[in-house]
Amino acid sequence: MYGLNSDISFLHIDGFMNGAVFFLAVNFIVAICFSAVFAVVSTRSLSRAAARWFAAGFGIASLSALCELLIAYADYQMVWAVGAFLTVLGGMLLLLVGICRLYGRPIPWLLIGGFFLASAIECILIYPLQRGTPLQAFAYQTPFALVILASSVVVLFSARRLPIDRGLFVLLLVTGLHFFAKAGLAVLVGAGSIARDYVHTNYALISQSATAVLMVSVGLTLLSVLVLEIMADERSASEMDALSGIANRRGFERGVKAAIAAASSYPHAVVLCDLDHFKRINDTFGHHGGDAVIESFGALLRSSAPSGAILGRIGGEEFAVFLPKTTVEVAALFAQALRAGTMTMSVAGIPSLNVTGSFGVAHLTAPDQSEQMFRQADMALYEAKRSGRNCVRQANQDPHVRHVHLRPIK
Repeated sequence: MYGLNSDISFLHIDGFMNGAVFFLAVNFIVAICFSAVFAVVSTRSLSRAAARWFAAGFGIASLSALCELLIAYADYQMVWAVGAFLTVLGGMLLLLVGICRLYGRPIPWLLIGGFFLASAIECILIYPLQRGTPLQAFAYQTPFALVILASSVVVLFSARRLPIDRGLFVLLLVTGLHFFAKAGLAVLVGAGSIARDYVHTNYALISQSATAVLMVSVGLTLLSVLVLEIMADERSASEMDALSGIANRRGFERGVKAAIAAASSYPHAVVLCDLDHFKRINDTFGHHGGDAVIESFGALLRSSAPSGAILGRIGGEEFAVFLPKTTVEVAALFAQALRAGTMTMSVAGIPSLNVTGSFGVAHLTAPDQSEQMFRQADMALYEAKRSGRNCVRQANQDPHVRHVHLRPIK
């Protein structure tokens, strides 16, 4: 057996010139960096628990590089060999837990614990076997492959279908399968006659470099998923009107553009609304009273609008509802129902207040006419206000007819 002190010169002469040792050092540094980055991201991410599991997973996995070096340059080879195996496997299982949390899947704690224990026993049992035999090589690599493939299955059957999620699935699938390829390569080229020889073999160089590339790719992709979540949350916050609980003008316009772009058929319709005499409400009940009216009307919109509708507060007391794949006649009926609901709407703290609204309706029959649709809806809204308020007016796209009036429901 070789002592640590007696091998220190050998480490400097051979170790740092050895490509596998270099990749072990790189893998250690990269894993530590990923662990730190995920810990930082967890302070802002919506999936905080998942990010923390990722941080723990990369942190635990980083210890495998130290164990691999200690196998080659210290006593108690079996201890460090089992340690290298378990730290890699433990890190991967923590990543699996994080992926389950990220994609909303239940975590099979008993299965994970049992798998880890069984794999540890297997590692101890196969240690005396001759290295590079099919039994030893595949028994060693299979637990790693199964954990990563299980992670890919979690992503595949999740409800999320963004391109980044599909990319993560493919990457995890390739990473899981590559462990079987590594086992085959160990059989073909050899992995050293004893554990101490591993870092001095060409197999170690190929194995560590391939794993480094794939695990860095997995880490960056997981990080991208979390960062995209943060960005989406920030964008959602910037496009949401906190008072009414619906989109602000920016969010509404973005939602309408997306709905029109995704539409495969027409027509669509829009309903514009202006709460009547809102300044009088503010003057009488104060701005807290006006805020209460906005909150109540926002709640009415959310409860009344059909699925798929885009809701927005586009001004102080001005609101808009975009109704995909809806005729102007149906949109007008919706506006009438909304007008009636506004009249019976209860306002927190002001039970005696009766609120009314004026509505303008227009429709869209071609993707390049959205500006015209909103302009005509605004003209119809103006006509509703000029006609005494608390009514609905419908615009007509016929260029020879400005708009057609609907009889107000009193």
